Amino acid sequence: MRHLLQAIVVMGLAVTAAAEPLSLAEAMRRAREQGRDVAAAQQRRQAAEARQAQARGFRLPQVVLSESFISTDSPAEAFALQLNQERFSFADFMTSDPNRPERLETAITRLEIALPIYTGGELAGRIAQAARMSDAAQAELEWTGSNAALAAGEAVVMLAQAREYRALLGRARETVAAHVELARAYAEQGMLVSSEVLRAEVELSRLEDLVAEAEGNGHVAEANLAFLLGEGQGASYELAALPLPAPVGEGFDGWLGSAASRGDLRAAKAKLAAGELEEKVARAALLPKVGVLARGDLVDEKLFGDHGDSVAIMANASITLWHGGTQRAAMRAARFEAAAGREDVARFEQGVELAVRQAYEAADVARRRHVTAAKAVTAAREAERITEERFRSGIVKMLDLLDASTALREAETRELVARAEATAALLRLAVAAGRAPESVLSNQ
Repeated sequence: MRHLLQAIVVMGLAVTAAAEPLSLAEAMRRAREQGRDVAAAQQRRQAAEARQAQARGFRLPQVVLSESFISTDSPAEAFALQLNQERFSFADFMTSDPNRPERLETAITRLEIALPIYTGGELAGRIAQAARMSDAAQAELEWTGSNAALAAGEAVVMLAQAREYRALLGRARETVAAHVELARAYAEQGMLVSSEVLRAEVELSRLEDLVAEAEGNGHVAEANLAFLLGEGQGASYELAALPLPAPVGEGFDGWLGSAASRGDLRAAKAKLAAGELEEKVARAALLPKVGVLARGDLVDEKLFGDHGDSVAIMANASITLWHGGTQRAAMRAARFEAAAGREDVARFEQGVELAVRQAYEAADVARRRHVTAAKAVTAAREAERITEERFRSGIVKMLDLLDASTALREAETRELVARAEATAALLRLAVAAGRAPESVLSNQ
């Protein structure tokens, strides 16, 4: 019974959690965890880590086990293989024709252990390059996560905007519908000409069209949010109330100060560091190579036999004296590529500064536009109220009342758009400055 009650409580909590409205922060969290682009970046990071482990593995001994079978009547090979089998008989050798030996079958089980001692810095360079590329993949994963969260945040703002715009048009439609009924009543009493009634009916029809369009845009915005969250596009979301747009807060220099931590910039610098090591790797071909090899053989006339055995240890040192100029050309190419990469990164840094400046100005302007739009709504609402009273008193015409209602709807639309843009602009500013978009939510 106790377990049954616990199960019921857990199910109740799950239902409650599922029914919670989707907040801006929760949408961004889901995008970081469930987004397809983030999953792809995660796989690329793991691939880079595997390549780093692969590069380090070349420093370790390479162990190879092989099994060979030879059937030969070559005089030299037959003589040598018989010795390796440890079946050589001097008496048989003296009574046979060494130039025409019988066919000899030999199986060789060989274990080889090879270890590089010195590679001229090639292995060290490749390992360092792999490490830099792993760092780049990690930075790109963080950058992808921030952009996925930003896209989800913007999608939530767009969906909330679409729904609020639909509600706004619905209220405007109800208001105009009431005006139409009032105009018809006045027309029946001879207090209003029919042309003004027709003008009100035209405005009502236009609002009906706008409502239908707004509903379609809302469905698309909801599907877009589901797509960015990695969920089925038939998903439906109840949104939590969005916070009001927050002030930009610190000045431009403060936002620019954190831009050096942007994931894409750190990834570019890490890739540049990997590219700068390529000249060192190319130079390694001009230096000696030293390694050791240990080999153990089991030799018999049958597979995996061990009648004969031997062990050999070899050290090898080599240097290529002439490459035809190919390696020096490769070194020059790597040097120029690295120089070009440094120019690209320097230009990238300047571009980041420009992007932060643009995002900062956009966020600041959007915030000020919202303040102005909010004041305009207050004024338009009061103007509509006064115009409606004057219309009921017969002082102004129906067209004046419709114009006042249209002005209010336009002011409310501007405020809605400005509020959504101010919120989205602040999220974009955070990402442009190398911060998580969630970090600005605490300001709201």
